[in-house]
Amino acid sequence: MAIINNENEVLHRVRVKLYPNYLPKVEGAYIARTDNEATLAVEEVCAALKNRGGFTGSYDDLVEHVHQFFGEAAYQLCDGFAVNMGYFSVHPNVGGTFDKVTEGHDTGKHPVTFRFRTRAPLRALAEHIVVEVEGLADSSGYIDEFIDVSTEAVNETLSPGGMFNVSGHKIKVEGDKPEVGVYFVSAADPSQRIKVAGHLAENAASKVIGIIPALTPGAYTLEIVTQYTHGGSSLKEPRTIVFSASLTVPSP
Repeated sequence: MAIINNENEVLHRVRVKLYPNYLPKVEGAYIARTDNEATLAVEEVCAALKNRGGFTGSYDDLVEHVHQFFGEAAYQLCDGFAVNMGYFSVHPNVGGTFDKVTEGHDTGKHPVTFRFRTRAPLRALAEHIVVEVEGLADSSGYIDEFIDVSTEAVNETLSPGGMFNVSGHKIKVEGDKPEVGVYFVSAADPSQRIKVAGHLAENAASKVIGIIPALTPGAYTLEIVTQYTHGGSSLKEPRTIVFSASLTVPSP
């Protein structure tokens, strides 16, 4: 945990790259995106806490207790309680609208989701972050974000059979070469390249939506192979866009 001793003290650094902004009226400007790295698991955060000297107890006990805490927090959330974790809070939410007061709950029409809100201590820490701009990102195409629609997890999980939502730049799946498509590549065996089959629900330059194929538990890398380029004509040879974040199918 960071400790603030001076309001001008620099405690943290965030690295970003700049990407073209194609929103109306701001063309020619750039937006910043953090360099996507693997999401830290509970075990990795606990290891950092232990190694930095902030915790003197057993590492195994720490991991077990944190998992128990989050398991209980999730249980309470599912019973309708909001959970305040100091730096942020989580709130259950029922979406959609009810047409009449006697209407029952429909999971499709009134989905249950969870919303996160930053709290004052985390907002205070943000004032002590220095942002380091590492230049312009690759303009030939990039993947900015992967959403597992089933879990609403961002750049983390894969739910086989569920929908995915990928956003980025120049990612439209287009071309007549047989290798063109969306792939999930096994980290354990890169020769296993599982291609997304069937129709893509949305296939545009900045967004691709489809169904996650049947994948065994483990880590995967997302790749988009395409001949798409701006201007209406396709590239002669496909280019491969690789997402830098690791995506995981959890063990059952």
